[in-house]
Amino acid sequence: MPSDNQRLALLPVGRTGRLDRPSLLLTGGSGVLGRALIDELSPDFDLLCLRRDTPLRDPRVRELQGDLVAPRLGLSPLAWHELALEVDVVLHCAAETDWRTPPQDITRTNLRGADTVLDLAARADAPLYLVSTAFVANTPTEEDRRHFPGAAAYLDSMARAEQMTREAGVPGAIVRPSVVMGDSGSGRIAGRQGLTRMIGSMVLGQAPVLPGAPATRIDMVPRDYVSRAIGDLVRGGVADGEYWLTAGQEAMGLREFADVCADVAVRHGLPRPQRPRFIPADAVHRLLLPMLAGTSLPASLRRRLEYYAELLLVFQRELPFGTSLGEPDCGTRPTRTDLRAALVRNAESWAGDRAGLLSPNRSAATAPMEVAS
Repeated sequence: MPSDNQRLALLPVGRTGRLDRPSLLLTGGSGVLGRALIDELSPDFDLLCLRRDTPLRDPRVRELQGDLVAPRLGLSPLAWHELALEVDVVLHCAAETDWRTPPQDITRTNLRGADTVLDLAARADAPLYLVSTAFVANTPTEEDRRHFPGAAAYLDSMARAEQMTREAGVPGAIVRPSVVMGDSGSGRIAGRQGLTRMIGSMVLGQAPVLPGAPATRIDMVPRDYVSRAIGDLVRGGVADGEYWLTAGQEAMGLREFADVCADVAVRHGLPRPQRPRFIPADAVHRLLLPMLAGTSLPASLRRRLEYYAELLLVFQRELPFGTSLGEPDCGTRPTRTDLRAALVRNAESWAGDRAGLLSPNRSAATAPMEVAS
């Protein structure tokens, strides 16, 4: 997608930001990671959060109403110029991650959004930190693109946004989190996301099959580890590089993930869910999806299994990622014990929010199908 913006060669002068607390523009502040970034960065920065419709209502931030895909974020020329004078740092965390969105809209949002914040950073003479995804390392196959066009558009657009960032010549860094879990201490997470839905289905025994070998790795990192690493990079003034915010060698396998969820089910008085049948990833297109299309399973169950097939095909890996966590200015590296404990707390948090539905008298078979959402 060609850029609509011409990068400035001359930079504005006379910025109006406070010298004691630099001004940071955050996009995606209402998202799963955005809320944790507000917690992390608000003590050190004057936070200005871009939002389109729903207010954040957080006294620690100032809100800027705008549109990520509109020229100049939907601002007037004067407001756009004043924003460039004020901003000291740009942290771009917003992206279209809903794979049910039409693929062309996913591509449009993620590329135009990246292009606009790159233009702002250049005009502001400010470093840009682009939050991408570690799973740009997983190239979708042609079968993936046919069956899962939304996920493929997401991965392709994030890879292209990274390339735009590298070519723009703006100082800053690219950060690549893997799957962002809830907080490592509380298990809490803002909003709904795929991992939480999958945890719920596993606790309820609603995932009879899963694509992948039992030892296939699912790379997950608690949101506070991710936000701390990004905060360290920003506070440290890191001006270049690409950083993998991943579990790496410590990532747990699919079987261990299933067993942790089963243990939580038992602690909440449910029958222990039967361990899912693991289907090799290469058989998903050949066997699982055709089977789902040709069965009389309830539509809600078919959609759930198709969703998990898509999620796991995108997010699982046989080989571990490298990781930058624990390197200078890049947070702390979690151990396998840390990650397992975080998963337990995530599952317990999910179950705690549904205590009335997970009573000892209610079995997984009779639990409402929407509980895992």
